[in-house]
Amino acid sequence: MLIEHLGKTPTIHGDAYVAPDATVCGDVAIGAGARIMHGARIIAENGKIDIGSNCIILQNAVVRATGAHDCTIGRNTLIGPSVHVVGATVDKDVFLATGTSIFHASRIGSDSVVRINGVVHVNTVLEPGTTIPIGWIAVGNPAQLFSPDRHEEIWEVQSRLNFTRTAYGLDAPLSGSMEVVAGAVSKRLSEHAKDSVTD
Repeated sequence: MLIEHLGKTPTIHGDAYVAPDATVCGDVAIGAGARIMHGARIIAENGKIDIGSNCIILQNAVVRATGAHDCTIGRNTLIGPSVHVVGATVDKDVFLATGTSIFHASRIGSDSVVRINGVVHVNTVLEPGTTIPIGWIAVGNPAQLFSPDRHEEIWEVQSRLNFTRTAYGLDAPLSGSMEVVAGAVSKRLSEHAKDSVTD
């Protein structure tokens, strides 16, 4: 399904394929040979998404852009099932395995691999050719890699990356501020009330 959002309509190369139950919304460009498979959601919310040639986005993956963070997926990148990428730059020839999460203002260097359930946090930069092990977390610029049981070490780096400002444009911390955060996000998402299906 193709959806116009804020006056922007997706542009899909004639050699690309979008499954009939996938959603492509807003200012999205999809290159030649790209394949957007069943249940995938490609949503540009007042930002831009550019998906390069021969990219594969598999079942139920979500790729999002926001007003503060466009999203770019480089050519020959494979995004596995149930992956979440928001407001990030993913260079060419990258593999994001099932269940990975790539957050706002992060950058994945070319020829990198993020294995099953790996996480790349906000404002994190992976050098080209980096591999994130299964379930591990990358944090910082340059990225430091942590196993998930090292929460205190992760938080020591992550706390300086200002998640709430990067993701939501707010200075309030998440803890104790969800009324403010949810209110701001609700207001932004209300823009979808004027969306229209174009296909």
